[in-house]
Amino acid sequence: MAARSHFAPLSWLGKAYIAIVRGVPDVAFFLFFVIALDQGLEYVRHQVKCPDWDQPVRQGSDFLVCPAAKMPLGNAPQWVHESYGFALAVVTFAIVFGAFAANVLYGAMRAVPRAQVETAEAYGMTRRQAFRRIIVPQMWIYALPGLGNLWMVLIKATPLLFLLGVEDIVYWARDLGAAKTPRFTDYPHPDWRMWYFLALLVFYLAFTRISEIVIARLTRRLSHGQDTAAGEALRRANVA
Repeated sequence: MAARSHFAPLSWLGKAYIAIVRGVPDVAFFLFFVIALDQGLEYVRHQVKCPDWDQPVRQGSDFLVCPAAKMPLGNAPQWVHESYGFALAVVTFAIVFGAFAANVLYGAMRAVPRAQVETAEAYGMTRRQAFRRIIVPQMWIYALPGLGNLWMVLIKATPLLFLLGVEDIVYWARDLGAAKTPRFTDYPHPDWRMWYFLALLVFYLAFTRISEIVIARLTRRLSHGQDTAAGEALRRANVA
């Protein structure tokens, strides 16, 4: 919506977000953005909680804030540290894949026939009403293929969580299947990683298949009444 705005600064901001995030490799963005966000939060807390701190925060490559400003606190329970890391991962994934999704939605909005918008305006609808009642309901059929592909890519991109120290399903498959692991010294076993990763392969394939079925049903549902090839096929099937 920002990229489509007639207010130039807002349009520039939306298009810049889409272009910049799409142009940066995911790994580089994960490594840079998470560190910058974490340090930014700690710096704000440092300014509020420790105004009398007389040492520089940036000391070479080290970023040092007072103990009260750490995110999370050093004495916080383990689940707080894990939840904080998971929240950072969710925000980072949302920003990275949000840019790709925004580009898909932007193209889908432009794919809605202009004649329908002009007809709505001829009936007295405002620009906002035409956007909400004409463009948004119809854009999903054009956006769904691209959003479905993004969903598939997102499923496969979750192992990037190891860059943030989040223990994802791939991490646990490797850790549980290894012959020697510090977590399970009381239960020694041979190297079972091949079997764990084989089970992981089946899991990802099954999850992908379920996603394909859901997306196909959504496509069929959204195609009703649409001036598309799928919509025409449904009309002919109903007539027959």
